[in-house]
Amino acid sequence: MNQAIELVGRFGPQRIAAMGAVTLAMVIFFAFVMMRMSEPAMGVLYSDLSLQDAGAVVRELETRGIAYETRGDGQTILAPRSDLARLRMDLAGQGIPVGSGVGYEIFDEGDTFSATSFVQNINHLRALEGELSRTIGSLQRVEAARVHLALPERRLFERDREQPRASIVLKLRGDLEASHVRAIRHLVASAVEGMNPDRVSIVDERGRLLADGAGDADGMAGGLAADERRTATERRLQRQIEDIVAGVVGQQRARVQVAAEFDHNRVESRSETFDPDGRVIRSTQSRNETATSASNDGQVTVGNELPGADEQDADAGQRDEQAVNEEIINYEISSTTRVETIEGGRLSRVSVAVLVDGRYVPDENGEMVYEPRPQEELEQIATLVRTAIGFDADRGDQVEVVNLQFAETPAPVAFEEPGLVENLLNPTPADILYIIELAVIALLVLIVLFTVVRPLVRQILANEAPQKRKAVTDGGSSDESDYPALQQRENPASKMIEMAKVNGEVQQQSLDRVGDLVQQSPTETVSVLRQWIHERG
Repeated sequence: MNQAIELVGRFGPQRIAAMGAVTLAMVIFFAFVMMRMSEPAMGVLYSDLSLQDAGAVVRELETRGIAYETRGDGQTILAPRSDLARLRMDLAGQGIPVGSGVGYEIFDEGDTFSATSFVQNINHLRALEGELSRTIGSLQRVEAARVHLALPERRLFERDREQPRASIVLKLRGDLEASHVRAIRHLVASAVEGMNPDRVSIVDERGRLLADGAGDADGMAGGLAADERRTATERRLQRQIEDIVAGVVGQQRARVQVAAEFDHNRVESRSETFDPDGRVIRSTQSRNETATSASNDGQVTVGNELPGADEQDADAGQRDEQAVNEEIINYEISSTTRVETIEGGRLSRVSVAVLVDGRYVPDENGEMVYEPRPQEELEQIATLVRTAIGFDADRGDQVEVVNLQFAETPAPVAFEEPGLVENLLNPTPADILYIIELAVIALLVLIVLFTVVRPLVRQILANEAPQKRKAVTDGGSSDESDYPALQQRENPASKMIEMAKVNGEVQQQSLDRVGDLVQQSPTETVSVLRQWIHERG
């Protein structure tokens, strides 16, 4: 213990402070490295959370004692990567995170019996908006959605009622196709009573208008449906042609392009035809009249005017009789009225371009040489294509089959596992960080060795050397093999200092022996001194 205290005292306060600072830095660094290595790999549990959902997730993780990290103002939560799947399932079972807005669970909270009708209507509106936001947000290309509904109040004895409207703001992961926008509009319109798809407006996070709520939904839907129908027809025909051509020339040896034109005009025609031969009696009317008159040569007498004079005169004179027969027949003439309506969207024309590669046959040297396909084979391919698309020359369909040599594609590069030298020459960021950590650790170890361990060893060796030299001097042996400390010295100045110390110790021992002789023989000593004095004089 005394030797340790003496050793510490010999170091001095500056050296002790330096040694303590270096030791403390080493302890802190190694503790940091150990904690860093012992921490589990973290992964993203949830991202883009609202503050309410982030707080609920953090409380649940703290209750379970699971380590976590928050980033991005608390919107992103990281958890151990090995527990991500289990945590997500457990939190989903508890309804966490809830998501944007509130749903029908709002009616599970509070006292619904004491709530007024106004509060109930507001809660119903909030719940409906929240449920629609969640449903739309579950789509693949939609990251988040916010829905606003404008539901007019129902009034008694109201004849004309205003239609409900909806406004949707979407945060997208990419661009939405026209079919997706139309699907969202119909989804919202089907969920709200009395709403039409044309009353739903959609805007993305960049302010682009995806759907106009005040526009004509039928016209817009008709245009979108026409484009989708044309695209679907072209793809269907292209697949059919590629399948049938690939069976002849091989896979990836043909390129097909199809252009389909549709007539979207709606045509309505009316025609009325009468058949003269197709007569049917509708009604018949007959009239028969008979008239008789006597001839008096035009004389008017008193006798002719007397009663009974007609019969006598008739018998006596000439009589005229007239008979009239009239018959009217009405015929129903057959007629045909035809109304023909041709809806838009008819396929008016199809154009097909087929590019096929040639053949590759070995030559005399065994190398593959390109050979064009014969014209007969191209005509057969064109015939197959015409049959596959339902070719109609009257509507102007075109089919072109051309044989050209395809451009050579670069050979696929085989992936080789990089070796040790390549890994060292092309390190990854993780490798660079690992190398830096090792370098810092090695540097700190060297600092400790040169500032702490080396001075301690030198001090210990310096303390042991005098003791061994004294033991050698007392024993009367001057063999250099008994001085290991002196043999380890490489500095000439240190060797000279050590030799001076040895000489001083030898002289001190000689003086001690002379003193002992003087004390033992004082008379002889005085005589010897007198003799030395006289000799020098």
